[in-house]
Amino acid sequence: MKLEERPGGFALYKEKTEVGGCQLTRTAAGADVACLTIVPEWRRKGYGAYLLKEILRRFGGYDRETATVFTAPLPAAPGEKAFWAKFGFREEAGRLCRRRTPDLTAVKFVQDFLAARLQNPQLLVDATCGNGGDTAFLCRLAGGTGRVLGFDIQPEAIASTRRNLAANGLSAELYCGSHADLLHYVQPGTADAVMFNFGWLPGADHKVFSHAESSIPALEAALDALRPGGVLSAILYSGRVIGSDEKTEILHWMRTLPLTRCTVLVCDFANWAETAPLPCFLLKK
Repeated sequence: MKLEERPGGFALYKEKTEVGGCQLTRTAAGADVACLTIVPEWRRKGYGAYLLKEILRRFGGYDRETATVFTAPLPAAPGEKAFWAKFGFREEAGRLCRRRTPDLTAVKFVQDFLAARLQNPQLLVDATCGNGGDTAFLCRLAGGTGRVLGFDIQPEAIASTRRNLAANGLSAELYCGSHADLLHYVQPGTADAVMFNFGWLPGADHKVFSHAESSIPALEAALDALRPGGVLSAILYSGRVIGSDEKTEILHWMRTLPLTRCTVLVCDFANWAETAPLPCFLLKK
């Protein structure tokens, strides 16, 4: 099937035959669908569902990190209402409306915490670059005056981070090496924040992942690198592939830290899966 954009909407083709279409207006948060129709002889074959899913996808309706709103006229037939309801549309003020709020993720939770706590940071460290998502976040947080360093032991992670930053017009000092060595690059007591996102490199071999033997020395170094009032963030993982050893040992290490050195926050989401990512924060004193 092929979806072809036309002025004011889209047409749906099966090979060379037009089987349906829709009229819509793009909005800041999604789209207002004026009508969605399927040619009578092609109805009840899944084309309406395909067309609506494609419209939602094209305008961000399945983006987990973006708030979206889609609207459509309220149909009179119960069967049509049931069709729209399958895609999350509900009656609201005499129309159909589909609202989606961004899912709360561990990464977004950590980033929002740091953004709210840190004002005009001058030195920020991403100790596990991965594909560069946190590095890019830190670059934006630092603005034009702060310094951002990124570490990863995997060359492909550094390359991926470099591409991510370049695509977004950002830059950072990137080092391919162990994050346990970050004190070779950062003076103790000077960093505003150090971020860790343990586990594996997304999109790479899941058999290559972090271990407590190297992660805990890196966390120790990061805590030493922080200034008083600085924040260390760490997202911990467990699961079938990586097991739970790293998560268990890091949590034990955190809980044995003296209160005179830092405050430890372990943000356990009560109704998330036991293997869900676990955000933690160390607030340096």
